[in-house]
Order: sequence, then structure tokens, then C-alpha cells
Amino acid sequence: MLDDSSRTALEPVVSSLEKALVAGDIDAAVELFADECYWRDLVAFTWNLKTSEGKEAVRAMLESQLAHIRPESLRLDPAEDVTGDSDLAEGWIEFETGKGRGYGHIRLKDGRIWTLLTTLSELKGHEEPRGVRRPMGAEHGHDRNRLTWAEKREKEAAELGYKTQPYVLIVGGGQGGIALGARLRQLGVPTIVIDKHERPGDQWRKRYKSLCLHDPVWYDHLPYIPFPDNWPVFSPKDKIGDWLEMYTKVMELSYWSSTLAKSAKYNEATQDWTVVVEREGEEVVLRPKQLVMATGMSGKPNIPEIEGQDIFRGEQQHSSQHPGPDAYEGKKVVVIGSNNSAHDICAALWEGGADVTMVQRSSTHIVRSETLMDIGLGGLYSEKALAAGVTTRKADLIFASLPYHIMHEWQIPLYEQMKERDADFYKALEDRGFMLDWGADGSGLFMKYLRRGSGYYIDVGACDLVIDGSIKLKSGSDVSHLTEDAVVLKDGTELKADLVVYATGYGSMNGWVADLIDQETADKVGKVWGLGSDTPKDPGPWEGEQRNMWKPTKQAALWFHGGNLHQSRHYSQYLSLQLKARYEGIDTPVYGLQEVHHLK
Repeated sequence: MLDDSSRTALEPVVSSLEKALVAGDIDAAVELFADECYWRDLVAFTWNLKTSEGKEAVRAMLESQLAHIRPESLRLDPAEDVTGDSDLAEGWIEFETGKGRGYGHIRLKDGRIWTLLTTLSELKGHEEPRGVRRPMGAEHGHDRNRLTWAEKREKEAAELGYKTQPYVLIVGGGQGGIALGARLRQLGVPTIVIDKHERPGDQWRKRYKSLCLHDPVWYDHLPYIPFPDNWPVFSPKDKIGDWLEMYTKVMELSYWSSTLAKSAKYNEATQDWTVVVEREGEEVVLRPKQLVMATGMSGKPNIPEIEGQDIFRGEQQHSSQHPGPDAYEGKKVVVIGSNNSAHDICAALWEGGADVTMVQRSSTHIVRSETLMDIGLGGLYSEKALAAGVTTRKADLIFASLPYHIMHEWQIPLYEQMKERDADFYKALEDRGFMLDWGADGSGLFMKYLRRGSGYYIDVGACDLVIDGSIKLKSGSDVSHLTEDAVVLKDGTELKADLVVYATGYGSMNGWVADLIDQETADKVGKVWGLGSDTPKDPGPWEGEQRNMWKPTKQAALWFHGGNLHQSRHYSQYLSLQLKARYEGIDTPVYGLQEVHHLK
């Protein structure tokens, strides 16, 4: 609710924070923070993605960075309301530093700063050509040597990567690589995006035919060009593929399709990469200064080694290789796994007339799509949110303003509501023998995604097929071995099979680094993804941010970018600004470079 007491509480603290930061008075700044406090900075102060937890961590960050960052101003955004009350007040801030302009969010608890978000919006002198700075396009006047727009594009396409070198090479041309490529294009950073597929969007088109986005459209916009307001709530894979292809053309990306990255090596002396790629059968050597792995949030497919795989006479596929159900009508299929891909594939196979069994080896978190949209996302990403003035940008920043250390506390009540609303649904699943969980601490899907990137299914219909037995279920036992025509479980159950699908997930993204560069570099970087929550598949110690994502790594000039469409949109801004600063020779002293605790 709106409350004058919240503005009365917030304004003097923001004013005092500005005064302290501009004056370089670290003691005065730190005293404005509560004992339990969180300053999450996205590039603006740390040239990193870093959360300082507690007053002493805030002090350490300021002692390292303040003299270099040189804050010039900080104030409440006059266009935004302050909300809450004198006990818990929150508002939006805008600020300037010596190098850039930023935006953020602040929460006070009992008069002290509890959470602070600062994000870099743009670099001074290097603003994007948009709004009043948009390019003219047409060149009025007379010039016998002028090139048309098409001729300029043709010249760039012919020369970049051959006569001239890209500053950034992005390996992976899905939504992550495309979003980052678009940001860098607008910032004037010479960039090539490469992908092994024939067309942009093939990363989606070539997956199993029933694949669709399980997140709603309001959550999934790309930078600059939002989906139109008649776009479906849940996008089919081929429609997303076509959108990505269109987007690469409209945003004028230098996108090399049918291009495979074969090897990469960093030269410490020249501080650039030598990357050998094969483009439509021709070997090309590129020498970018920065290399970005944009292969998603996942690494190489995890295919378990099971006794008897060499003698099984049927087909075996990882879920990423599964073509869809068309060839399997009347066939017996065993799908090993019980998360998103497993459910989608099982449902499509059942629709295609296959006899399909799901093998659930461990518990899975399930949330119904309609319930997630209403309770989990409705306040930030929905038509209702838009009507209330919560734009996509504002929703992204609200979500980013919640420090990961306490985010689960905000999520648990939401999932308690979901559990209560859909109690009959969950009872039916459990009666069928399905093993359910709500995350290690009851915080549900988002925390599972952030911590481990697996272990859940957003139900868009497959659960009903499990409940009524259309999709057969074997839960609680892992696979023992394969015979010539069956999957045998450790409890002795034999499942006849013509096809085995391993819906067993993916490894860390540094697995791609081992293949492309070498194992030493992969180990130098360490595990990618996870928070260090010390929950299943997210070992400690606590990191406070996603490991190695969208920020500097221990390997100079090597970056990772990806995640879902929301993360690709939001974090591409901060990665592009880090790369632009380096391209322009701006000094970027990184604070809190992540230590390496896990290799994979």
C-alpha cells in the first residue's frame, strides 16, 4: 500500500547514502545498512555480478571499489511511488558514476537499508542509438560513392571474420547468443554469432515435436522487440524458431549458421583467442578478443553408462536427440527420467500410439502451469501485472532485487498456496506411486531451477496421463542393466523396450570448454550454474550468485551466457556492457572474482 510514512522513512536514507558515496565516506555509508543486509550489484560498482552480504562485506566492497567508481549522484526515481510503511519501505533509485548511469531498488527495514540493488544501465559516451539518439537511416544529400543499407550489410558480411576480426565471438546461436548478439550490435561491438544448425531457430525446430515453452509469454520477451500482444501464452517450438530467425535478420546480427567451433586457444601475449571453425565445409580461423559460450544453461548431455547398452537391439537416445513420436506407433518405449523433458516426451509418445513407461528414479517437483501462472508469476509477468504498471523491465528488476540468500523465504509461502490449491491433484499423483517433492526447503520450482537447473516439471497435461495410467509408471528403482530387448530395474522389474530414451539431463557448461579448449581451462573455470546452497546437486560453499554466469571467470576473456528466455533477455544487458567497456578500453577492476570450488 501507499503510505506517506514510507517516503518519510526512505528519502532521508537515500539522501544520506548519496552524500556518503559521493564524498567517499565509507563509514557513513556502511552505518546506513542494517546488520542483516544485502547489496546486490550488477556491474555498476563491482564490474561483476556480486552480492555483498552483511555490513562488513559492504564495507569491503566499498573500500575496494568506491574510489574507482566515483559515484556522482543517487536519488529516488521521481516517476515512481515509494511503497510500504515506516517498518518496511521500498522504492526505486537512479544514480550516476564516473563511467555510467544506473538504476536500482532499495528496501528499508526499521529505518536501515535491508536490500539494495544497483544495476548498470549504460556507459557514458557509449549510449545505445535509441530514442532521441536513433540513427537517421536514410542519407540525404548527394554522394556518388554512397552505399545503400543492403550494400553496407553485404560488405560487412563479406569482410567480418575474413578481412576484419570480431571483437566478440559467441559460440551458440540460440536465444542466449541471439539476445547477447543484439545487445552488442546496438553497442557497436563487432560480433559474430556461430551455430552448428542450418538456420537460426533450429535449436528449437529440431527438438521433439510436442516441445513448447512452459513459461508464459510475458516472461519470455527478447530485448528490443517484445512479442506482439496477440502472441500465444505458451509458444510452440516451431513458432519460437521462426521468431528467432526473424529476430536475427531484423536486428542485423552477423550470424554464421552451419558453423562448428572445432578448437580454441587463448594467447596470453596478444590477449586474444585463436578459434578454428568450420563454416559450410570451409575452415576459417577467427581471432576474437572475447569468447562467449552461449550454449544454454546446460552442458553436454548426461547419458548414464548402463550394463548391456552394447547388446540392446532397439534404439537408444538422449532426450536432446529424440525426434518425436512419429516412428514409434505401436512400439514399447521406456523413458528414464521424470522431469520436464521426460513428461513431454512420454505424453507425445502416448498421443502417437506408443506403449510408454516412465522410470522415476528420484522425486520430482511438480507444479501445474495454471497455478504457477497465477500464484508464482501473476504479480510480475501477466496482463494483470502490465495493467498495474509492472512492465517487463520493472518485473525483471523486482525479481533481481531479491537477494538469492533470502529468495527462498519469499518463495515458500507461494508454494504452500499452490500445494493447498491443488491438493487433490497431488494426492492423485501420490496414489499412483509418483514421488513428489517441493525442493529441499519447500521453496519450489524457481529455487530448484536456480540451484540445480533440474528436478521439476511444469504440468501442461502429462500428469493426467500418469494419474490415469496411460503413461505407465515405475518409481523408486533405478536401472540395473539392459538386455537385448528390455530394461531391467534393480528391483527385478523387466520392461520390454523397442526404444530407450535417456531423459537424464545435462552436465555443467564447462564440459563444452573441455571439448573446445582443453580440460585445464575447464578446471580453471570450474562448475557453471548453481548458488552453492548445499542442497542436492548444488554443493556449497555459498556463492550468492550463479556460478560463472554472465560475469568474468578465472580464465581471462572467457564468458558464459544463457539460461531461459527471461535470463537471456535480462542478463544480456549486463554482459554486453562488460564487453563494451573492454572494447572501448575502459578500466574495469573486477571485485569478488569467483573462487573455484567445484570442477564440474
